[in-house]
Amino acid sequence: MSAPLSRNQRTARRSSPIHNLLCLVAVLMVALMLLPPAFAADITPVRLTTANGMTVLVLEQHFLPIVEIHALIKTGSAQDPPEKAGLANLTASLLDEGTTTRTSKQLAEQIDFVGGSLEVKAGEDFTTASMRVLKKDTELGFTLLADMLMHPSFPKQELERVRAQIIGEITSDNDDPGHVAMKAFNQMVFRNHPYRWPTNGMEETLGKITLADVQGFYAKEYLPNQTILTVVGDVTAEQATTLIQTYFGPWKKGAVQARTTKKPSAIEKKTVQLIEKDLTQSTIVLGHGGISRTNPDYYAVLVMNHILGAGGFSSRLMDSIRDKQGLAYGIMSHYDARSMPGSFWVSLQTRTEATNQAIAGVLSEMKGIRDAAVTDQEISEAKSFLMGSFPLRLDSTAKLAQVLAQLEFFGLGLDYFSQYPKWIERVTKEDVQRVAKQYLDPQRYALIVVGNIAKAKVRQ
Repeated sequence: MSAPLSRNQRTARRSSPIHNLLCLVAVLMVALMLLPPAFAADITPVRLTTANGMTVLVLEQHFLPIVEIHALIKTGSAQDPPEKAGLANLTASLLDEGTTTRTSKQLAEQIDFVGGSLEVKAGEDFTTASMRVLKKDTELGFTLLADMLMHPSFPKQELERVRAQIIGEITSDNDDPGHVAMKAFNQMVFRNHPYRWPTNGMEETLGKITLADVQGFYAKEYLPNQTILTVVGDVTAEQATTLIQTYFGPWKKGAVQARTTKKPSAIEKKTVQLIEKDLTQSTIVLGHGGISRTNPDYYAVLVMNHILGAGGFSSRLMDSIRDKQGLAYGIMSHYDARSMPGSFWVSLQTRTEATNQAIAGVLSEMKGIRDAAVTDQEISEAKSFLMGSFPLRLDSTAKLAQVLAQLEFFGLGLDYFSQYPKWIERVTKEDVQRVAKQYLDPQRYALIVVGNIAKAKVRQ
């Protein structure tokens, strides 16, 4: 069964006339069967800056009649006032709930009528709004996306409805032990830092957000000179430039707000939080602070973490914890590299009585990859996978538009596509051990356990 559509996504389900929908389905089927790989040498976008300060990247891809218009606004939950966590997400969630000239119903009908799709999503560092249409509807796509970004009306009744819906989602999430564990982990690792709250906020903070807060956040943060617009698909750079000037040209630039750049405080000792839930398994999250996306060691960390726990069945954690000890069905490690240093964490579920054994196993693997060099086979397989899977991140207009916007946001350079395999290939066994020693700490970490705490008997 397919996952339900998110609140902020308008996707064609009942398009009219019917031939538009059939046309889109046919195009997507062709895309799945015939879409050629996006070779790095072919990814050469045109970059320009508009008079109002918007950064624009246009990439022509003419093998399918689809156009993706992707706006990245440099604001997210990291800009939320602590007492009103969830403000950035609530603001983003209201963008498609009506403009000064269109109701939310009219917006949805216009998108559905042409078999298009719209998605708006707030994250920690930035917010994105994406429109996908067929080539023949490119101008309409620009019209609707510009209207949403430039003229949202923030109807009071929609704010209350969306707020209630988000609170309902938070309540539902609180029944998920994995979500509960990650929420507690983030508050421990990012204490007194903007990353500590969930993007969608907390029940108590959402209740404090007023319509004036939303309007003020929008006016302060949604500016053309704080926006990266990527256009990918069956459109020429000249056509896209003209449409951008027509529909986004009137958007007035403003003063960009100062951003916090402080690093999260490091965890100074092993810190444990036990959360009681009547469950037959323990949910475990163990980790500490991580790195930023612009850290020069990012690619060495990527290879190291693939070997440790991000490489699926080929990873050390999976081999040890699942295959040899039979303690978990699945286990993974992850570096969440953001604008500011993010986090490193390992997550798994295990039977309650095996909680301490599983934790000890994770710490043993963290220590092991620090203490001794990885094997030639391990590093060769990790690098082959990371380089070989790279084109899969670029195999659609939507993925390309997203990646291009983030490259610009993080300042990674437009030669990223050709350089990425070289950066991975340069990583040595010595690099892997060096970054493991620098960015893994089996002595100072946060440990969250959700489950039957009395039976788990977690050693502290």
